Amino acid sequence: MTAEPWSTTVRVMTLEPADYLLALRNHTAGLADAATGNLDAAVAGCPGWSVRDVVLHLIEVHRFWATITAGLLQAPPDPPSTPAAPSSHALIATLLEGCDHLVKVLQAADWRAPVWTWAPSQHDVSFIGRHQVQEAAIHHWDVATARGEKLELEPAIAADSIDEFLTVSVSNEIDPADPARPSLAGCFALACSDRDGAWTVTDGPLPGTVRVTGTADPDCATLRATASDLLLWLYKRVDLDLGEVPPSLAGRF
Repeated sequence: MTAEPWSTTVRVMTLEPADYLLALRNHTAGLADAATGNLDAAVAGCPGWSVRDVVLHLIEVHRFWATITAGLLQAPPDPPSTPAAPSSHALIATLLEGCDHLVKVLQAADWRAPVWTWAPSQHDVSFIGRHQVQEAAIHHWDVATARGEKLELEPAIAADSIDEFLTVSVSNEIDPADPARPSLAGCFALACSDRDGAWTVTDGPLPGTVRVTGTADPDCATLRATASDLLLWLYKRVDLDLGEVPPSLAGRF
Protein backbone atom coordinates (compact mmCIF):
# COMPACT_ATOMS: atom_id res chain seq x y z
CA MET A 1 0.00 0.00 0.00
CA THR A 2 1.36 3.40 -0.96
CA ALA A 3 1.23 6.02 1.76
CA GLU A 4 -1.06 8.95 1.09
CA PRO A 5 0.79 12.15 0.08
CA TRP A 6 -0.08 14.13 3.18
CA SER A 7 1.99 17.10 2.01
CA THR A 8 2.58 18.11 -1.58
CA THR A 9 5.44 20.47 -0.68
CA VAL A 10 7.94 17.63 -0.29
CA ARG A 11 8.31 14.12 -1.62
CA VAL A 12 5.63 11.67 -0.54
CA MET A 13 5.99 10.10 2.90
CA THR A 14 6.87 6.44 2.51
CA LEU A 15 5.01 5.15 5.58
CA GLU A 16 1.57 5.54 7.12
CA PRO A 17 0.99 7.80 10.15
CA ALA A 18 0.38 4.75 12.35
CA ASP A 19 3.80 3.39 11.36
CA TYR A 20 5.52 6.59 12.41
CA LEU A 21 3.73 6.71 15.75
CA LEU A 22 4.53 3.07 16.52
CA ALA A 23 8.19 3.69 15.71
CA LEU A 24 8.18 6.83 17.88
CA ARG A 25 6.83 4.84 20.82
CA ASN A 26 9.19 1.92 20.28
CA HIS A 27 12.34 4.00 19.94
CA THR A 28 11.46 6.13 22.96
CA ALA A 29 10.78 3.00 25.02
CA GLY A 30 14.04 1.46 23.85
CA LEU A 31 15.92 4.62 24.72
CA ALA A 32 14.30 4.64 28.16
CA ASP A 33 15.41 1.06 28.79
CA ALA A 34 18.97 1.82 27.68
CA ALA A 35 19.10 4.98 29.81
CA THR A 36 17.89 3.35 33.01
CA GLY A 37 20.78 3.08 35.45
CA ASN A 38 23.18 4.74 32.99
CA LEU A 39 22.23 8.42 33.13
CA ASP A 40 25.75 9.70 33.77
CA ALA A 41 27.39 7.94 30.82
CA ALA A 42 28.91 10.12 28.10
CA VAL A 43 27.21 10.12 24.68
CA ALA A 44 29.77 10.03 21.88
CA GLY A 45 27.32 11.22 19.23
CA CYS A 46 26.48 14.34 21.27
CA PRO A 47 29.85 15.67 22.49
CA GLY A 48 29.63 17.10 26.00
CA TRP A 49 26.30 15.44 26.72
CA SER A 50 25.47 12.64 29.11
CA VAL A 51 22.60 10.19 28.74
CA ARG A 52 20.73 12.37 31.24
CA ASP A 53 21.12 15.35 28.87
CA VAL A 54 19.70 13.35 25.96
CA VAL A 55 16.68 12.32 28.03
CA LEU A 56 16.07 15.91 29.18
CA HIS A 57 16.41 17.08 25.57
CA LEU A 58 13.77 14.64 24.35
CA ILE A 59 11.41 15.58 27.18
CA GLU A 60 11.58 19.19 25.97
CA VAL A 61 11.32 18.19 22.30
CA HIS A 62 8.17 16.14 22.92
CA ARG A 63 6.61 18.96 24.95
CA PHE A 64 7.44 21.56 22.28
CA TRP A 65 5.97 19.67 19.33
CA ALA A 66 2.93 18.45 21.26
CA THR A 67 2.16 22.10 22.08
CA ILE A 68 2.44 23.13 18.43
CA THR A 69 0.34 20.22 17.20
CA ALA A 70 -2.39 20.51 19.83
CA GLY A 71 -2.85 24.22 19.16
CA LEU A 72 -2.11 24.10 15.41
CA LEU A 73 0.24 26.99 16.12
CA GLN A 74 1.51 29.10 13.24
CA ALA A 75 4.54 30.36 15.16
CA PRO A 76 6.78 28.84 17.82
CA PRO A 77 5.17 28.94 21.26
CA ASP A 78 6.43 31.42 23.80
CA PRO A 79 9.05 29.73 25.96
CA PRO A 80 7.28 28.36 29.04
CA SER A 81 8.68 28.89 32.47
CA THR A 82 11.34 26.24 32.72
CA PRO A 83 10.10 23.47 35.00
CA ALA A 84 12.48 21.96 37.47
CA ALA A 85 14.32 19.02 35.97
CA PRO A 86 12.79 15.74 37.10
CA SER A 87 14.72 13.81 39.71
CA SER A 88 16.74 10.87 38.48
CA HIS A 89 14.14 8.34 39.60
CA ALA A 90 11.36 10.31 37.84
CA LEU A 91 13.29 11.15 34.67
CA ILE A 92 12.49 8.00 32.69
CA ALA A 93 8.81 8.10 33.65
CA THR A 94 8.62 11.75 32.57
CA LEU A 95 10.15 10.86 29.19
CA LEU A 96 7.66 8.06 28.58
CA GLU A 97 4.70 10.15 29.70
CA GLY A 98 5.74 12.97 27.37
CA CYS A 99 6.10 10.61 24.43
CA ASP A 100 2.69 9.10 25.17
CA HIS A 101 1.15 12.58 25.21
CA LEU A 102 2.82 13.55 21.92
CA VAL A 103 1.62 10.34 20.25
CA LYS A 104 -1.95 10.90 21.43
CA VAL A 105 -1.90 14.50 20.19
CA LEU A 106 -0.58 13.36 16.80
CA GLN A 107 -3.17 10.57 16.62
CA ALA A 108 -5.94 13.11 17.11
CA ALA A 109 -4.56 15.61 14.59
CA ASP A 110 -5.17 16.04 10.88
CA TRP A 111 -1.72 15.47 9.42
CA ARG A 112 -2.54 17.83 6.58
CA ALA A 113 -3.21 20.71 8.97
CA PRO A 114 -0.84 23.69 8.62
CA VAL A 115 1.44 24.40 11.57
CA TRP A 116 4.75 26.11 12.18
CA THR A 117 7.86 23.97 11.64
CA TRP A 118 11.51 24.85 11.19
CA ALA A 119 11.54 23.35 7.68
CA PRO A 120 10.89 26.02 5.01
CA SER A 121 9.62 23.38 2.58
CA GLN A 122 6.98 21.85 4.83
CA HIS A 123 4.62 23.39 7.36
CA ASP A 124 2.14 20.72 8.38
CA VAL A 125 1.57 18.16 11.11
CA SER A 126 2.96 15.36 8.94
CA PHE A 127 6.41 16.91 9.18
CA ILE A 128 6.25 16.70 12.97
CA GLY A 129 5.08 13.10 13.04
CA ARG A 130 7.70 12.02 10.55
CA HIS A 131 10.65 13.92 11.95
CA GLN A 132 10.06 12.87 15.54
CA VAL A 133 10.76 9.28 14.53
CA GLN A 134 14.16 10.34 13.23
CA GLU A 135 14.86 12.26 16.43
CA ALA A 136 13.92 9.29 18.62
CA ALA A 137 15.72 6.70 16.49
CA ILE A 138 19.05 8.53 16.36
CA HIS A 139 19.03 9.28 20.08
CA HIS A 140 17.96 5.70 20.85
CA TRP A 141 21.10 4.61 19.00
CA ASP A 142 23.15 7.19 20.94
CA VAL A 143 21.95 5.97 24.31
CA ALA A 144 22.16 2.28 23.43
CA THR A 145 25.73 2.81 22.24
CA ALA A 146 26.57 4.64 25.47
CA ARG A 147 25.46 1.49 27.28
CA GLY A 148 27.67 -0.71 25.11
CA GLU A 149 24.75 -2.16 23.16
CA LYS A 150 24.49 -2.54 19.40
CA LEU A 151 21.37 -1.21 17.70
CA GLU A 152 20.43 -1.74 14.06
CA LEU A 153 17.62 0.59 13.00
CA GLU A 154 14.68 -1.04 11.22
CA PRO A 155 15.28 -0.75 7.45
CA ALA A 156 11.95 0.84 6.48
CA ILE A 157 12.23 3.47 9.22
CA ALA A 158 15.88 4.18 8.42
CA ALA A 159 15.22 4.52 4.68
CA ASP A 160 12.33 6.90 5.29
CA SER A 161 14.53 8.94 7.61
CA ILE A 162 17.25 9.13 4.95
CA ASP A 163 14.68 10.41 2.48
CA GLU A 164 13.46 13.04 4.94
CA PHE A 165 17.00 14.05 5.90
CA LEU A 166 17.99 14.59 2.27
CA THR A 167 14.77 16.54 1.66
CA VAL A 168 14.90 19.03 4.51
CA SER A 169 18.20 18.82 6.40
CA VAL A 170 20.69 19.69 3.67
CA SER A 171 21.36 22.99 1.93
CA ASN A 172 18.91 23.21 -0.97
CA GLU A 173 17.24 25.75 -3.23
CA ILE A 174 14.40 26.35 -0.77
CA ASP A 175 16.65 26.54 2.29
CA PRO A 176 20.22 27.43 1.26
CA ALA A 177 22.92 27.36 3.92
CA ASP A 178 24.25 30.72 5.08
CA PRO A 179 27.15 31.05 4.55
CA ALA A 180 27.09 28.95 1.41
CA ARG A 181 28.75 25.55 1.59
CA PRO A 182 31.46 24.46 -0.86
CA SER A 183 30.34 23.13 -4.20
CA LEU A 184 30.29 19.34 -4.50
CA ALA A 185 31.94 19.54 -7.93
CA GLY A 186 30.70 16.04 -8.56
CA CYS A 187 27.93 13.64 -7.67
CA PHE A 188 27.44 10.52 -5.60
CA ALA A 189 24.64 8.12 -4.81
CA LEU A 190 23.47 6.40 -1.64
CA ALA A 191 21.94 2.93 -2.05
CA CYS A 192 20.45 0.66 0.60
CA SER A 193 21.87 -2.86 0.56
CA ASP A 194 19.03 -4.39 2.60
CA ARG A 195 15.94 -2.91 0.92
CA ASP A 196 14.80 -0.68 -1.91
CA GLY A 197 15.99 2.88 -1.55
CA ALA A 198 18.51 5.01 -3.42
CA TRP A 199 19.29 8.69 -3.79
CA THR A 200 21.65 10.74 -5.96
CA VAL A 201 23.18 13.96 -4.66
CA THR A 202 24.42 16.61 -7.09
CA ASP A 203 25.08 20.33 -7.00
CA GLY A 204 21.92 22.42 -6.85
CA PRO A 205 21.02 25.56 -8.83
CA LEU A 206 22.29 27.96 -6.16
CA PRO A 207 25.89 28.13 -4.88
CA GLY A 208 26.48 25.69 -2.06
CA THR A 209 23.17 23.85 -2.46
CA VAL A 210 22.48 20.27 -3.47
CA ARG A 211 19.77 18.57 -5.48
CA VAL A 212 18.59 15.10 -4.46
CA THR A 213 16.73 12.61 -6.64
CA GLY A 214 15.20 9.33 -5.52
CA THR A 215 17.27 7.00 -7.70
CA ALA A 216 20.91 5.98 -7.98
CA ASP A 217 22.52 7.54 -11.05
CA PRO A 218 24.76 4.85 -12.60
CA ASP A 219 27.19 7.54 -13.71
CA CYS A 220 27.84 8.62 -10.10
CA ALA A 221 29.97 6.88 -7.48
CA THR A 222 27.74 4.93 -5.10
CA LEU A 223 27.98 4.43 -1.34
CA ARG A 224 26.16 1.18 -0.56
CA ALA A 225 25.31 0.05 2.96
CA THR A 226 22.35 -0.95 5.09
CA ALA A 227 19.69 1.70 5.51
CA SER A 228 20.59 1.91 9.20
CA ASP A 229 24.28 2.52 8.49
CA LEU A 230 23.56 5.09 5.77
CA LEU A 231 21.33 7.08 8.12
CA LEU A 232 23.87 6.91 10.93
CA TRP A 233 26.59 8.01 8.49
CA LEU A 234 24.51 11.02 7.47
CA TYR A 235 24.21 11.92 11.15
CA LYS A 236 27.98 11.47 11.61
CA ARG A 237 27.45 8.61 14.07
CA VAL A 238 29.45 6.00 12.15
CA ASP A 239 32.22 5.88 9.56
CA LEU A 240 31.70 3.78 6.46
CA ASP A 241 33.96 2.37 3.80
CA LEU A 242 33.26 4.92 1.07
CA GLY A 243 34.18 2.49 -1.67
CA GLU A 244 34.20 4.34 -4.98
CA VAL A 245 33.07 7.67 -3.47
CA PRO A 246 36.09 10.01 -3.25
CA PRO A 247 36.66 11.06 0.39
CA SER A 248 37.06 14.68 -0.71
CA LEU A 249 33.60 14.60 -2.31
CA ALA A 250 32.01 13.02 0.76
CA GLY A 251 33.79 15.56 2.93
CA ARG A 252 32.38 18.49 0.95
CA PHE A 253 28.90 17.05 1.39
